[in-house]
Amino acid sequence: MRRPALRTGVRWKISVAIAAVGALIAMALSLVVHNAARVSMLDNARDVQMDRLLLAQRWYETSKNRDPRFNSKINDPALPAELQRLVRDGRRGSFVEDRDGAPEIWAAVPLADGDVLSLHTEFTGRSATVMKDLDRALIIGSVAVVFGGSALGVLIGGQLSRRLRKAAAAARNVARGNTEVRVRDAIGGVVRDETDDLARAVDALTDALQARIDAERRVTADIAHELRTPVTGLLTAAELLPPGRPSELVRDRAQAMRTLVEDVLEVARLDSASERAELQEIQLGEFVARRVRSLHPDSVIRIVHESWVSTDPRRLERILGNLLTNAVKYGGGPVEVTVEGRVVRVRDHGPGFPEDLLREGPSRFRTGASDRAGTGHGLGLTIAAGQARVLGARLTFRNAAPGGTTPIGTSGGAIAVLWLPEHAPTTTGSFPILELDD
Repeated sequence: MRRPALRTGVRWKISVAIAAVGALIAMALSLVVHNAARVSMLDNARDVQMDRLLLAQRWYETSKNRDPRFNSKINDPALPAELQRLVRDGRRGSFVEDRDGAPEIWAAVPLADGDVLSLHTEFTGRSATVMKDLDRALIIGSVAVVFGGSALGVLIGGQLSRRLRKAAAAARNVARGNTEVRVRDAIGGVVRDETDDLARAVDALTDALQARIDAERRVTADIAHELRTPVTGLLTAAELLPPGRPSELVRDRAQAMRTLVEDVLEVARLDSASERAELQEIQLGEFVARRVRSLHPDSVIRIVHESWVSTDPRRLERILGNLLTNAVKYGGGPVEVTVEGRVVRVRDHGPGFPEDLLREGPSRFRTGASDRAGTGHGLGLTIAAGQARVLGARLTFRNAAPGGTTPIGTSGGAIAVLWLPEHAPTTTGSFPILELDD
């Protein structure tokens, strides 16, 4: 069972961590300062109490009527047991007694006649006020430390979070195929930290992957180019064979091999990003209708809205041909072609596109599920997608809803949608980004 994941930002994690550490430190320091101040004030109060008692002792011993002064008492029955034991040993001393949370200061001294003179006061007044003010200051300081730590955490975490978001955005651009992007340049900054190490590692990985992809493309193109001459010779030799079923099979396989080699070369050229569109102004609906009738006369053509577009007719025809071939070969009839403005839809009524194609897009030498496998090599839709990129267009694939209906009353099937751009691609190969949803 998958546990739900709680998503939080680095900024808030750092802020909470700094605030928590600041709160713990402020609490610990506050307790230490409070206890130290309390002990110091109590010690001072005991010294003052003892000085007052000694003054009362001198007054008592020098007065004629032996009258205790300064609130001192003779043989006070409430004298704490600790002081009683101390006085019995002939020593003087002081003692702090906590009673209901309020400290009480005792001092006792033995007299020459065996009596005990003691003085008892509560720890109140100015001392208690000072402790309250100190506690209030400690609380305010602790709260200020927590909020200051939180603000510092937000500041530090925000900077780190921004760098990580820039790195993630640059990495996504690389994943989309823009290998010119460098994560280290994207995050910027003067201070170097672990984020820069991560960026350099991603850039190194991108360079390594791009070098491997380029090498594989060169090998594929070289192999296809080297195969072109012998395959052409094989096809020519097959034409010289005497008529018959074996000769037809040889010619058919030789022609299939030649088509495969040409497709592989075309894919290699498209992957190299060196292809450029030769633009012409065409009436899209009329052009599509004419090409579809010549390629597959049984297709149903619907022109909802006519539009003039600037595109490469040869590449557009290649895309339409591959989409129609895929629909006729792997789908079910009837095949419908709809033109609406700059949007061209090709739909069949077969089992639909396989899930991996819908999820990952066309892939060379993968024809999909067994019910749409046929005898192809999986290059038709790959070439169509590559030609669409050269045109600055967008080619999407989806399946019709099982319960949906078309104008002629059938349901299901695969739908390929070609979105031509509003502005034609430039001669440098850059295109406007078309963000549309079918």
